[in-house]
Amino acid sequence: MNVHSLARTTPRSRALIVERQRSGIAEAAIAEQLGVHRKTVRKWVRRGAIEGPAGLLDRSSRPHRSPTQLPEEWRDAALALRRLRFTQHRIAGVLGVTKSRIQRVCSSGGLARLSALDPPQPDNRYVRSRPGELIHVDTKKLGQFTRPGHRVTGNRHGQSASRGVGWHFLHIAIDDATRLAYAEILPNERGVSCAAFLRRTAAFFARHGIKRVERVMSDNGSGYVSRVFGAVVRELEARHIRTRPFTPRTNGKAERLIQTMLRTWAYVRPYETSNERSAALPHWLVWYNRQRPHGSLEARTPLETLRMLSRDNVPNHHS
Repeated sequence: MNVHSLARTTPRSRALIVERQRSGIAEAAIAEQLGVHRKTVRKWVRRGAIEGPAGLLDRSSRPHRSPTQLPEEWRDAALALRRLRFTQHRIAGVLGVTKSRIQRVCSSGGLARLSALDPPQPDNRYVRSRPGELIHVDTKKLGQFTRPGHRVTGNRHGQSASRGVGWHFLHIAIDDATRLAYAEILPNERGVSCAAFLRRTAAFFARHGIKRVERVMSDNGSGYVSRVFGAVVRELEARHIRTRPFTPRTNGKAERLIQTMLRTWAYVRPYETSNERSAALPHWLVWYNRQRPHGSLEARTPLETLRMLSRDNVPNHHS
């Protein structure tokens, strides 16, 4: 039996208590020697005398009687109704018991939430083979500030006076095959801004050898469903793919890039102002694309991967 990590006594030390008591050592002396209370010594001596060595083992903390516990057949019935997607309130009405008892049954059966009945979502892992085959885009709202906040300074004095400065909107794009990333800080996430960002993204990728963007994946934000954004997609002769509603994992590479940026750029050090944070973004992009080994790219950087894939995708005219 596993002994609790904070237990002051073990079956072996309890046997030692009984042995020393039988040898004539006083109860107070045994307690002092083993660093326990005299009541503890008395308890194990009594249990050892009544039950023998078995009485010195740990016991279950479960009570001998559980008057409010449902019979086994009732528990099975409650779980069967739960698997039919009955609410806990409805199950309680059908069986004529309190909702709290049904809640305990469903919780112990792993069915406290109806979502537990849904099949697990399959992994949505994929990697495109050609640079530019799929570009993920997304935005993230970041608060503006004119001085470090209380999370940095530890001082909330005057915090309310500096609120309402406004927002910055981080726009990001990442190539699915190479993880080559581009980002800008813009004043909003409207359609005009998203469209202009996409046009500059295509120019950025073209400067690095990705001459054509074939597909653009985004969520269903208003900026991405706007006519002006769709016009730029058509201008690039690309196809616009939208994620399923309320399923951000579909655009997982963009979501992961944003998390990496927050951790290693936006919140990596206490910036004095949000403008200082924005000024650090171009340097971060150079580090990310040229120097940072990427875990999904076998420790290569995005630019190293781009060069490798571009070489592999060069058509062989002699074949």
